[in-house]
Amino acid sequence: MTEPWLSADDIAVHLGVTKDTVYTWIAEKEMPAHKIGRLWKFQASEIDGWVRHGGAMTGEGDS
Repeated sequence: MTEPWLSADDIAVHLGVTKDTVYTWIAEKEMPAHKIGRLWKFQASEIDGWVRHGGAMTGEGDS
């Protein structure tokens, strides 16, 4: 069985952040996301790996 695609709302809930944060991370932190039409879609396994490897860490100057 293949992993389902999740929406930005789903990933925001999964990570406990706002949807705005998800969009910021796509633009600024190379969060793994796939544009399907005009919607962003995600796979939880890719996001979890990205987080584990420090993708969501804040650096100097981040708020």
